[in-house]
Amino acid sequence: MLEKKHNMHQREQMSSTDPLEKEERLIWLMDEYGKSVVRLAYTYVRHKQTAEDIAQDVFIKCYENIDNFRNEASYKTWVYRITVNRCKDVLKSWSYKNILFADFLSFKRDTKEQSVEKQILLNEENRFISEQVISLSVPLREVIILYYYEGLSQHEIAELLELNENTVKSRMHRARQKLKKLLDGGDGNG
Repeated sequence: MLEKKHNMHQREQMSSTDPLEKEERLIWLMDEYGKSVVRLAYTYVRHKQTAEDIAQDVFIKCYENIDNFRNEASYKTWVYRITVNRCKDVLKSWSYKNILFADFLSFKRDTKEQSVEKQILLNEENRFISEQVISLSVPLREVIILYYYEGLSQHEIAELLELNENTVKSRMHRARQKLKKLLDGGDGNG
């Protein structure tokens, strides 16, 4: 763990003037954040192939702009910001509303040591919770996903989405209230 943090710090300090170093940084970014970028994109567009296309676009943009990375934020925040912006562009240009939500949590939990019955129950529970999260409006959904599924702090979310931190807190509160109502069997409106 300590070695991983050290390597990450080394990468963030690395100069990208050499084309080989630039490629090495891109490979590191893809290894480090590839799955998370696809997962994050998927929560916006709800379509696996489109999420993978977005991830590809994100890493192309990272490669094109890696020389401009100024260490003002972490690589994670930088990559996630590019991802969120690309997702918003896709949502503006592409009709995604008729695509069904698939179970994006299946790879988030390790269920290898559980009985088949427990795995089925857990998958059904994950699917139900996922559907409720996805039913939220985009502004509420994105803060929930970034906070609970991607592990970002409210401060990082505010920075990433270019919002006031109080706005993030307010959205988190409203999203939690709606989810509680949805999970308790209500419709979440109100």
